[in-house]
Amino acid sequence: MGYTLVALEDKLLEMYPDISEYRIALRLSFDEERNAWVVRFEKGGHSRYAFLDKADADACMDGQQCLYLGVLVEQYIKDLENELGEI
Repeated sequence: MGYTLVALEDKLLEMYPDISEYRIALRLSFDEERNAWVVRFEKGGHSRYAFLDKADADACMDGQQCLYLGVLVEQYIKDLENELGEI
């Protein structure tokens, strides 16, 4: 499936609105060796990252939520907010 980094980022932000709600920056890059997207979450000098397999990213672009990524998004938001003392 052909799509851009920006299109995938927009799709993930659409599927997981808490990322924007908590003002967490989302950065994507592609790791050729792993054939996966590196999804980095950043806020206030703190960061977390996850790998999103290309097949899972393709499914996300088709509108299917990624359970694995959804769980990580929730956990990473809590972690970042706790580290910053905002929860």
